[in-house]
Amino acid sequence: MTGRILQTGARSLDPRTPVLVGVGTASADAEPSELMAQALVAAVSDAGRSGLAAKIDRIAVPQGTWSYPDPGRLVAEGVGAREARTHLFELGIPQQSLINDALAAIVAGASEVAVVVGGEARCWARDLARTGREAVETGQPDAAPDVARRRTGPLVEAVEVAHRLWDPVQQYAMIENALRAAEGQALVDHRAVVADLWARCNQVAGANPGAAFPAPMDARQIDTPSPTNRPLAFPYNKWHSTQWTVNQAAALVLCSVEVARRLGVDSDRWVFPLVGIESSHAVSLLRRKHPHAWPAMGVLGDAATARLGRPVAEAETMEIYSCFPAAVRAQQRALHLDLGATPTVTGGMAFGGGPFNNFVLQAMAAVVPTVRADPGSLGLVTTVSGLLTKPGLGLWSALPDGRPPLLADLAYEAASLTEVVEVVETLDGYDGDATVATYTVTFEGMEPNRTVALCDTADGRRCVAISEDAELSRHAASREVIGTRVRVAKGSFDLA
Repeated sequence: MTGRILQTGARSLDPRTPVLVGVGTASADAEPSELMAQALVAAVSDAGRSGLAAKIDRIAVPQGTWSYPDPGRLVAEGVGAREARTHLFELGIPQQSLINDALAAIVAGASEVAVVVGGEARCWARDLARTGREAVETGQPDAAPDVARRRTGPLVEAVEVAHRLWDPVQQYAMIENALRAAEGQALVDHRAVVADLWARCNQVAGANPGAAFPAPMDARQIDTPSPTNRPLAFPYNKWHSTQWTVNQAAALVLCSVEVARRLGVDSDRWVFPLVGIESSHAVSLLRRKHPHAWPAMGVLGDAATARLGRPVAEAETMEIYSCFPAAVRAQQRALHLDLGATPTVTGGMAFGGGPFNNFVLQAMAAVVPTVRADPGSLGLVTTVSGLLTKPGLGLWSALPDGRPPLLADLAYEAASLTEVVEVVETLDGYDGDATVATYTVTFEGMEPNRTVALCDTADGRRCVAISEDAELSRHAASREVIGTRVRVAKGSFDLA
C-alpha cells in the first residue's frame, strides 16, 4: 500500500467499499464494439493489472446508435472476460444509473469486478459511406443481454412526437429562451453570454489531446450563422450543439477495496465514489410550469452538499453535461455554480465530442486523472438524460472518507419540487387567447421558416402552437416573444 492511502486509514475501510481503479478511452476507425473493447483494454492497463480482465464479472453498456443486441458480450469476448454477465441500459436511463448499479452490486457482494463501457463510431460509418462502402457491424443473431434495463416515464408528450417537436435541439432552444426571459436579458446580451461560455469551452478543447473538434472558435464565430455554422433552432447554431459524429469510446473498471488489494492494484489508482445519485422522475418540457428551471438537479445538489458537508460548487474539477448551452446554464443555477467559471475539462460535447449516450463515461475518463493528481480534491461529473428530464450526479475523490457512498434515486424528492401544469393533448385541442411561455424558430437553410411555441392558455393549461408564417418566424428570431399574448386556433397562432 502506498503512503497516501495508509495515511487516510484505508486498512480500516469496509472491504466491500467500492473503488474505481481504471479508466480508458479509444478513438480509431473501427466499429463501435471494437472501440469499446479497446477502451476497456486501456482501462485495465490504467489499473496496472493485466489479469484484471479475466476477473470481470459484469459489463454494462448504455444503448447507442449501433444495432448490437448484446454489445457487452462482444466486449467481453474481445478482452477475455468469459464469466461476465452483460447488462444493456435503454435510452432514457441516466448514464449515472449504470455507474450506480455497478457500485451497488459491488457493495452488496454481487460483483467483484464491474465494467461500464460505451462507445460510438458514427464518424467511421460516415467516412465509409463517403467512399461508397457500407459500415458493417459484427452480427449477433439471436443474442440478448443477460439483463435488459428499460426506462420509466415519458420523455416527451404524444402531441410533441406527432408534430416533430421531439428533436433535442428544439427542446433545448426553448429551455434556453425561457431562461433568457426569466432573467430579463435582451436577446443580444443573451446571445453574447451563451457564445462566451461556449468559446471558453472551445479553449479547453484546444488543450485536450482527445478532443474531436479542437479547432479554435471565438464567441463571434460561434454566435454567427454561416454555411459552416448553420442555424438549427433559434438561438442555436451547429456549434452550439453536441457533435455526435465521432469515434469515441470509454470504459470504467470498478471493484471493491478487498478485490483491489487481492489483485494487487496499487492504491494510487484508487478513486472513491462519495456520491452517486440520480432521479428517475420524468416530466416532459411541455408539462413543466417553469420550463427554464431544473429543480430535480437542485435536489441532487442539495443531497450531495449535505453528504459532503460543503457545497458541490467547491469541487475542484467539474465536467457539467453539455449537450447544449441550456443544459449547462440550467445546471449552473440548480447547483449554485460560479457562472463565470468554465465547467469542463474535455471542452464539452460540442468540441470535445458528444458520443450520443456515452459522454458521461468520456467525462469520467478525463476527470479521474485530475482527482488522482490532487488526492484531497473532488471531481464532479453530472448527467443529463432526455430533455432536462432525469439528472445524475457523481462526486469522486482519491481519498476515502470512511463512509459508504451515497447511492440513491431521489425521484420522490424531485417530483415534490417540480411544478407541473395540465396540457392540451392534441395540436387542435385549444382555440382562444394564450400567452407564450417559450418558443423557438427553425430554419430552411439560412432562413427562418417555422415558429414553435409552448403557450399558457386562458383556462390554465399548456398547449403547443405552430406557425409556418415566415414573417412571424423572422420576427420571433429577432425580438422577444415570450410573454406575448397570442391567438391560438387549429394548432397555429398569430401575434395578438
